[in-house]
Amino acid sequence: MEEFVKTQLELLQEEREAEIEEARAWQENVSLKELQRKGVCLLKLQVANQRTGLYGRLLVTFTPRKYDAEAVLPTNRFSSGDIVGLYDSSAPKEAISTGIVSGITQKTITVAFDEVQGDSLNLGSEATYRLLKLANDVTYKRIKQALTALGQYRCGPASDLIDVLFSISQPNSIRLSRPLEFLNPALDNSQKEAVVFSLTQREVAIIHGPPGTGKTTTVVEIILQAVKQGLKVLCCAPSNVAVDNLVEQLARYKEKILRLGHPSRLLESLQHHSLDAVLARSDNAQLVADIRRDIDLAFAKMRKLQNRDEKSGFKTEIRALRKELKKREEAAMIETLKSANVILATNTGATPDGPLKLLPENYFDLVVIDECAQALEASCWIALLQAKKCILAGDHKQLPPTIISHKAAAKGLSRSLMERVIAKYGDRVVRMLTVQYRMHDCIMQWASRALYGGKLESHSSVAQHLLKDLPGVAVTEETSIPLLLIDTAHCGLLEIDIEDEQSKGNPGEVRLVDLHVQALTNAGLKARDIAVIAPYNLQVELLRQCLRPKCPDLEIKSVDGFQGREKEAVILSFVRSNTKGEVGFLAEERRINVAVTRARRHVAVICDSHTVGSNKFLKDLVTYFTEHGEVRTAFEYLDDIIPEKYSHEGESSSKAETNVKKDNNAKSKKTGPPKAGGQKSSSTAESQPKGGGKAKDADSAGTRKKNMNLDVQAEDASNKDKLRKTILEFVEDKNKTHLAFPSTLTSHDRLLVHQIAEEYGVQHVSTGDGRNRCISLAKTKAISAVSESQTTDDSTDQKHLQSRTAEKTAKQKEVSRGVSASNADLKLLHIERMQRENAKLEEKRKKEVTEKKKSDSKKFSVTGKIDIKPKAENLDTDNFDALIAAVVKADSTCGFAKCKASVVTVGDFCIHCNKRYCLSHHIPEVHGCGDRAKAKARTRISREGVIYAGSGYKDHSIDPTKKAHLQRRLDKKINELSDQRKVKKEK
Repeated sequence: MEEFVKTQLELLQEEREAEIEEARAWQENVSLKELQRKGVCLLKLQVANQRTGLYGRLLVTFTPRKYDAEAVLPTNRFSSGDIVGLYDSSAPKEAISTGIVSGITQKTITVAFDEVQGDSLNLGSEATYRLLKLANDVTYKRIKQALTALGQYRCGPASDLIDVLFSISQPNSIRLSRPLEFLNPALDNSQKEAVVFSLTQREVAIIHGPPGTGKTTTVVEIILQAVKQGLKVLCCAPSNVAVDNLVEQLARYKEKILRLGHPSRLLESLQHHSLDAVLARSDNAQLVADIRRDIDLAFAKMRKLQNRDEKSGFKTEIRALRKELKKREEAAMIETLKSANVILATNTGATPDGPLKLLPENYFDLVVIDECAQALEASCWIALLQAKKCILAGDHKQLPPTIISHKAAAKGLSRSLMERVIAKYGDRVVRMLTVQYRMHDCIMQWASRALYGGKLESHSSVAQHLLKDLPGVAVTEETSIPLLLIDTAHCGLLEIDIEDEQSKGNPGEVRLVDLHVQALTNAGLKARDIAVIAPYNLQVELLRQCLRPKCPDLEIKSVDGFQGREKEAVILSFVRSNTKGEVGFLAEERRINVAVTRARRHVAVICDSHTVGSNKFLKDLVTYFTEHGEVRTAFEYLDDIIPEKYSHEGESSSKAETNVKKDNNAKSKKTGPPKAGGQKSSSTAESQPKGGGKAKDADSAGTRKKNMNLDVQAEDASNKDKLRKTILEFVEDKNKTHLAFPSTLTSHDRLLVHQIAEEYGVQHVSTGDGRNRCISLAKTKAISAVSESQTTDDSTDQKHLQSRTAEKTAKQKEVSRGVSASNADLKLLHIERMQRENAKLEEKRKKEVTEKKKSDSKKFSVTGKIDIKPKAENLDTDNFDALIAAVVKADSTCGFAKCKASVVTVGDFCIHCNKRYCLSHHIPEVHGCGDRAKAKARTRISREGVIYAGSGYKDHSIDPTKKAHLQRRLDKKINELSDQRKVKKEK
């Protein structure tokens, strides 16, 4: 124990120093605008109103200082319960006061100030203020004090508990005098077993509650049973939200409960359970109020007097009144505390220096700590030293406590008490809840297999529920599936990062999230039932900028912000997409567990399967979604993206084939195929390292990636060959008109069927929902016509079909030598799409040529010479000079019909029809070349891989994000140079 206390105090000091250093760095080196961008500061606020509330405290509501009534606060990290400093814009260095955030909306933030502070505040409605989020020094002091008390603990109510938790003695159990009568009849067997086990343990019991298994319900039943046995219970949790959740559940049973803490940190609906509210309703409340009024009157009279003797008399009276006030307040507080059977507070709020100091040392019989896995172990000892028995509840497979210092976390500060005790005693002190009441079975099964040993099972009420079952929600593809994977692999939707920041973003995934949110809301799902979760703050900021104006009720937060929450639908943006396969802290299994298990009916994961596949845990997640859910590519959502591995040089299938050969040649030279945007591929980067060590690392990384994907590629190629053979036999069989595939096909296999059917011109339709979804093929009229013509010229068509099949097979082999199997599918799909576009264009050209011939036939004479203009009808066709003059005159006139404007000096040449037009008719869509212009634009877009706004050509202006970053660096440099300037001395 002594070694533990010593180590924890050192790590706690290291964490405190890291927190102070971070705050100092922000305040000294970061501008106010940058602090606001980071979400810890709000600038240019004005006072909207002031009122007295929260039991005597002053509530001040601030709004943005803008003339627009619809102005909203910038994106920030403020939340109820945060300690903030109030600053005047005219005196930015000294804080006017400090308060606690009692509420925040998109347009307002309300801060509560204590009575003493409120009396000295004089805030003007026209002045401007700012709020800065402050570090909480009180928490650190209370935890340090608890650790010191633990190190000096020799005897007391918690002696046996300390011995068990530090392995000095073994845990013991007792027998219940009579069978329990459960107050909640809806408890399942695992919950009932956990309740009985907790009550029969003498020192410690642990309730392991995976997501959605009713952990809080079980803890409430344990508390009620303990109260029924006559025990006094102290219930704690690391956050105000978790404590309020327990208060809300216990209040339903009308139990005598008391909530400690600042009223502004409580939910408004639960504030009447706070100590301040109960004291205000007590019998002594009026007497205390009268004494305070007498003190105020005595002060007012004393200020008016000049005589010292008279003043001293009032001072004596005030001291006596204050002594009486203190006595009355303590008596009322003790009475209130002892009348409660359950007292609830945060871990640090349960300090014996607070209201609990009025109670005897051995007053509590049981300490219950909920969400124990999220709390620092040191903070748990504040409450543990006050009772002889504890019950710990939580899930150590979810997020651990938040630690700023990475060194302190690595040394053990992030290891919770729950983890340590489970590692020591295992099943001897643990009971796990196994029935979950939140998620669809497909969502739950992934978590059960990946993290909980396959022990979880879904309750029948939630096992098959989907979004379409909600009232007002239409039946669509999105609302009929529990799992959806939107794969951005090889789509060019790469991550971005900003220099000097550790966060990352992905604008491409932001667009995909936006489209999926639209699909769900259009189906009738309310925005407040959707959660958008991203692991990086930069991505959260990008998502909020894009989605908040459209869906104000949509919750967009990081993974940490959603712990303990749930939503009907959850959309996850994994952000990471790079050629190196780096996933950062996505590799933290507990973080992904929390993100996925927030959903009740639907989870959509947007990720780059190629990048996240470098991590085994994430690869297993992608594989599970592929096998049990719907898989889509980013191509199905965004029309303006081109895969990274596509060839961008060809405008037709023949040119595309040439580029495949170029890729193969490039591969033989150990250089990878070009990417969209001119970036080098990973193979290029690996083949041209700067140093020998880096070259080895790159080669080994490439080898690992190839080995990792080898089995998947082989299986994919085998499946595709089987499906192609089946479809080819169907096409060649004249007697078959329909072909139905079974519903056992995976979503990826159905995608392959769609692609192959498109190649052979066969109709392909998907029907059914979820696991019953299947695909069927039918021959088109064109195919039927071909099959009928085979009776007369079967040998010719058979040769043509065989040559076409051989050509396709050759293309596949050629592509497979240049790129991976998955990339080959994308490239073939692109080639086929280009062929269809070219076929359509060729058909349009033929129609145009036919129409032109018809129109030109009217202008041709019998001898075949051109009739240039109506006026030229009278020309002698044998006079060559006159004919040439007529042609020259026609060439100097606008080529648009019935337009006689001259284009000799001012005009524009059309590259599509080789004619000159005046400025009124030079646009291709005006004079009839619109289709050709669009075809050329599509070709350029396919070649360059991006759409440019306006003129259709690349905008060379700097990216706004980079521009803002460069501006910040420039401002910083200017400020540094300005500080270095020396004042010129006057002569």
